[in-house]
Amino acid sequence: MISCSSDKENRTTEVISPNKKVKVQFLLSATKQPSYTVRFKNETVIDTSKMSFDLQNALSLKGNFEILKTTTNAFNETWKMVWGEDEEVVNQYNSLKIELQETSTLKRKINIIFKVYDDGIGFRYEFPKQENLSEVVITDENTEFNLTGNHKTWWIPGDWDIYEYLYTTSPFSKINAFKDYIPGSHLGQTYIPENAVNTPVTMKTDKGLYLSFHEADLTDYAEMTLAVDTVNYNMKSELVGNAKGKKVIRKTPFETPWRTIQIAEKPGDLIESKLIVNLNEPNTVDDMSFFKPTKYVGIWWDMHIGTGNWDYAGENHSANTKYAKELIDFASENNIHGMLVEGWNIGWEQWWDKKAKKVHFDFVTPYPDYNLKEVVAYGKSKNVELIMHHETSADITLYEKQLDTAFALMKDLKIHAVKTGYVGSVIPEGEYHHGQFMVNHFQKVLEKGIENGVAINAHEPIKATGKRRTYPVAISREGIRGQEYNAWSEDGGNPPEHLTIVPFTRMLAGPIDYTPGIFNTSLKPYKENNQINTTLAHQLALYVVIYSPVQMVPDLIKNYKNNPAFQFIKDIGVDWKKTKVLDAEIGEFITVARQEKSTENWFIGGITDENARVVKVKLNFLVPNKTYTAKIYKDKLDSHYLHNPEVYEILEQDVNSKTILELNMAAGGGFAISLIPKN
Repeated sequence: MISCSSDKENRTTEVISPNKKVKVQFLLSATKQPSYTVRFKNETVIDTSKMSFDLQNALSLKGNFEILKTTTNAFNETWKMVWGEDEEVVNQYNSLKIELQETSTLKRKINIIFKVYDDGIGFRYEFPKQENLSEVVITDENTEFNLTGNHKTWWIPGDWDIYEYLYTTSPFSKINAFKDYIPGSHLGQTYIPENAVNTPVTMKTDKGLYLSFHEADLTDYAEMTLAVDTVNYNMKSELVGNAKGKKVIRKTPFETPWRTIQIAEKPGDLIESKLIVNLNEPNTVDDMSFFKPTKYVGIWWDMHIGTGNWDYAGENHSANTKYAKELIDFASENNIHGMLVEGWNIGWEQWWDKKAKKVHFDFVTPYPDYNLKEVVAYGKSKNVELIMHHETSADITLYEKQLDTAFALMKDLKIHAVKTGYVGSVIPEGEYHHGQFMVNHFQKVLEKGIENGVAINAHEPIKATGKRRTYPVAISREGIRGQEYNAWSEDGGNPPEHLTIVPFTRMLAGPIDYTPGIFNTSLKPYKENNQINTTLAHQLALYVVIYSPVQMVPDLIKNYKNNPAFQFIKDIGVDWKKTKVLDAEIGEFITVARQEKSTENWFIGGITDENARVVKVKLNFLVPNKTYTAKIYKDKLDSHYLHNPEVYEILEQDVNSKTILELNMAAGGGFAISLIPKN
């Protein structure tokens, strides 16, 4: 039975979650403007927050509304993920739909739908088909999130082009998106028009409650950043626009994306939540048998550490047939079934320099030293699938002209995955990476993937919003300050705390192609002034902590050969039956356990920030009365991410569901465990 009540005279109505802990109240203000509040266990977590739209050449949709009708519903289903963190997902919520109409002459209509889950809420706007609102040009969506205090916040700037920032930890009142912003300091064009944050943005209240704000089902609409009022502890949706000031252009009827608030009493519950995927439509792809979650090697890290070049005119063009075959051999020998080649196609000589007007990528023509068909055939003979690479340099006009031929080539060669890239400012000029134009472009690429049996791993992407449920060809994406920054940055690269924050922010949106597994963390002799700020054991743990159905094994072959730690990478799964966050504190440490879908094997990964710590790992999730062999890859007592990062030890012991492991993590360190049932 739905918990719902309404008071037409006071213009309020409310709906409560199935477990009765989360309550949403909708109300019309004195000026009859739509507003809402959110309570958790009878404590207000979102105070009265207004909702309105500013339109081009039309009056704002703001006040003078009346409630025509309210509809409630209870829903409960269990659905299976094609691939994912958990095999089965429970989707249970109570919903409330409010149909509104202006009391003024135009009598324009808008509906607001709330879905209230045990772990948070989602709400969206519906614009019905109507005579006085046929085409809508939104210049601002004014959805407020009125906080109840100066929460501890983990955030990145609300950049309209790129997400590749380190997370800042600060009180909400200290958010300053402009603090470290240097225009033109990155290959990705950047633009931050106001003090705003990108989502997911995560917070911890003084009472220890965790909140994360994001959006779900971003379709034919602009991305939402959140402008911050640091004095009044308020956030307001700030849509990404274009140079003409238009943010969304739609014809009625249409729906906006869901605005989401995850609510948790433990940080790990944010990760285990399925709110974002549940707010998307069911799978529309009839047959996904062409894609299998996999690990993959590649011609990629060479370019970042300087042992090879992307462009054919360079001193050492790495994307050649000989090297590709060496990687295929290595993959085939080590339970790795994918291989990526970057720099294979003509056009790389000035790909970053649009001012040269010579960026003409061809997505079907290889360089002379790379025999694409030969490499594909050789890989198939070794049970290793080629992963195609399309770097577009954000020239969308050029890429969309070649989409048909590029995907037809992959279909003809039976290549079933592609990594796309969008470095630089968008062509056509005046559009931004996170605006409606690019949202629709990424949708076109997904549709081409479905049509041709190709899974998409997008880099420099639009953020994930759970559409992988509807379109499971959207296997992974970047949208994060990744491993490559450690090779680029002489100022220290990513600090140890970076990946203790990412699971509770960026990863709440969806899978991450982070490229873990670098064993030569010192980067010597290639990058003497750079380094990776983790221990080797930490790098192993990332295969469990950071989720993706495609996980790269990126280091040079020689750094893996004859290294006993490589056994964990050979053993680790990539598709999961269950995921559990065993213990965590955002920005400090996290321990995650995942059970492989196709076996009874479990894997555990734990990482810490720059502080060494001892953690206790309870194995009470294992099958009772069953013995497992635990192989533990951990830091040594003298390990340290700066001074002694590559030393580790391997321990082996029998364990069961009553076992509690006590493990030390060095500064910047971690541990990785495989748990294999005996007999």
